Amino acid sequence: MHDFPILITLSGGLALALVFGWITQRLGLSTLVGYMIAGIIAGPHTPGFVADTKLATEMAEIGVILLMFGVGMHFHPQELIRVWRIAVPGAVVQSTVATVAGWALARSFGWDHSAGLVFGMALSVASTVVLMRMLVDQNRLSSRDGHVAVGWLIVEDLFTVVALVVLPALAVEQTSAGAVFASLGLALGKAALFAALVWLVGNRFVSPIMERIARAHSTELFTLTVFVIALGVAMLAAEVFHVSVALGAFFAGLVVGQSRFGPQATADMAPFRDVFSALFFVSIGMLFDPRVVLEQPWILLASLGIVLIAKPLAALAIVALLRDTRRTALTVAVGLSQIGEFSFILASLGRALGVLPDEGLGILVVAAILSIALNPLLFRITPWIEARLDARRAARGLAPVEESPRVAAPPPVSAEPHGEGPIVIVTGLGKVGGRFVRRCAEAGLPLSAIDQAVERVEEVRGLDNPDISAVYGDAGREDVLAAAGVAEARVLVVTNTALPDKMRICMTARAINPRIAIIATANTPAERGWLQEFGATSVCDLYDEMSEALLRSVRTSL
Repeated sequence: MHDFPILITLSGGLALALVFGWITQRLGLSTLVGYMIAGIIAGPHTPGFVADTKLATEMAEIGVILLMFGVGMHFHPQELIRVWRIAVPGAVVQSTVATVAGWALARSFGWDHSAGLVFGMALSVASTVVLMRMLVDQNRLSSRDGHVAVGWLIVEDLFTVVALVVLPALAVEQTSAGAVFASLGLALGKAALFAALVWLVGNRFVSPIMERIARAHSTELFTLTVFVIALGVAMLAAEVFHVSVALGAFFAGLVVGQSRFGPQATADMAPFRDVFSALFFVSIGMLFDPRVVLEQPWILLASLGIVLIAKPLAALAIVALLRDTRRTALTVAVGLSQIGEFSFILASLGRALGVLPDEGLGILVVAAILSIALNPLLFRITPWIEARLDARRAARGLAPVEESPRVAAPPPVSAEPHGEGPIVIVTGLGKVGGRFVRRCAEAGLPLSAIDQAVERVEEVRGLDNPDISAVYGDAGREDVLAAAGVAEARVLVVTNTALPDKMRICMTARAINPRIAIIATANTPAERGWLQEFGATSVCDLYDEMSEALLRSVRTSL
């Protein structure tokens, strides 16, 4: 009989993740809840199928690397700068309050200072996946309160990165305060040296390597290059600089994300990130011992109180003190009243360092499942809360609160060219697309072009027109279209050659921006029908247009 422990663990864990992820999604919950339940079922503490915990944990490290690599690629300072007056002080104070509360709770149950600090930090950071999902579902991602919540989350992400640096230093037994500070200084110095090295070497070598691979027009080689960069830098961080692989992956993502190949790299990594992230949450669930709920119910209830009550109240108070709107306060408070992947990344590191006890991770698993499950319900009742507050004000003869934030939301894209964003997006820079871009440049129409040929992208950038931009990547990928600005654009012109590519582009663009006008090119009546079926507003038959132009020329000559 053959023995395939890796394949059995991988296939069994992912199959359970698929089943329970689908069930939780059908129930309106995050798939993360299903993944953790799948891990509990596959773990050694429940009857039935038992996966290899050690193998699952090792493979889940790839999920940690890809998660943090994705965080680095998606880190855009401009999103934070736009709302920094609220997001930075708010996130710092709220994270500090939650960390101190978690530390005090752990100390009251006899844990040492290091365990309490790790536990508190794990309770203080919210899940990016859950928050973004809720903002999209509630149609608030592009609103100002959504921008504040995202900016708040970016600061929490940076808080996690700092925690990844200091945790190994705190895990070492020290005899004096001076030794602790020396250890922290050494850890921060190594991290700073590593970050500077990755940034300098990355900008000098990574982008040219990615450009050379991109010029080979090989999608699989480009994807492999990005994967090697993510894993290679993460392992370099662990083996040479003795910092966590998560920190190394974050800085690798920063380098790739800030390059012009960032959108395509993000799109290529998405399937790998989704699969291995699911395995990461399954491995977390496998470590959960249900006896923790029965043996330590009070610390579990207190932890839920910190996540569901203390953190939201702190956020409400901070936003109120900063004199922002009530809607922003409610969105931030509700959106951050959960914990997820970053909590487990910190907890896993703390457990690997021997700082966090096993029951701490079990408590975090239950707190994450319950808080993530309740988050959609909390978001649904926020309009009811606002209505009740307005009703109370009206009963006292007061006018409803006017939602007038101190910092105005970004203005919508107008119909006139203004240089703030593309009105038109063009996919495919072949003979038709390239000529169309040049005509738009002559007309002064803001435009963004997408193509997978580096040479064509450089040609568009060589026009030296501030209203014309170009993005390298597959226009059928959501991340690439988003980088080009499809969410705010008014018109999408699809000039790609292959029909399957055009159908994917139309469908993806329509999902991101339901109001966008999609104009596509077709070669046959059958193509016209397919493109209209997949969301094209208007379809231009190239041969019809050429024959019409020929007819006009003939009539002019007669």
